[in-house]
Amino acid sequence: MEKGLIHIYTGNGKGKTTCCVGLTVRCAGFGGKVLFTQFLKDNKSSELNILKELENVHVLLCDTPLGFTFKMNDEQKAEVRKICDAHFKKVTEAAIAENVDLLVMDEMMATYNHGFIDKEAVVNFLKNKPETMEVVMTGRDAPDELIALANYVSRIDKVKHPYDEGIHARKGIEK
Repeated sequence: MEKGLIHIYTGNGKGKTTCCVGLTVRCAGFGGKVLFTQFLKDNKSSELNILKELENVHVLLCDTPLGFTFKMNDEQKAEVRKICDAHFKKVTEAAIAENVDLLVMDEMMATYNHGFIDKEAVVNFLKNKPETMEVVMTGRDAPDELIALANYVSRIDKVKHPYDEGIHARKGIEK
């Protein structure tokens, strides 16, 4: 098995999750085992429906759907921290136990940047992950310390987006 690398898809443009879903499908299509998870999402994204059907993909979602941080009060944010820490631990332990080839952690950057996760635990995991495990993380504003650990960093920047014209997320396209 080849050495597993670390990927980051960041930026304010649409397509970060789509990129990691594509890589999930590619890896599973090759026969690789994938663990796919999301942080700070509501567990209703349409891509989850098809990923759950793929034989080599384990979709491990947070037991408590979370949602947008800007709508949370301080008490809710403290609870989210506990939930995200527990979810990260569960996900990384499962990835190691299942000996996955690819671990996808969608929306890790917001989780990390808002302090909803033990930053030291994330850095430690990335530095000490199983040698052959590929890790993908997504989200806006990737911090320098995670970029330094990554082998791939792709920035997806918005040039134009329908939301700017008042068009909200559409089923099957953005959600």
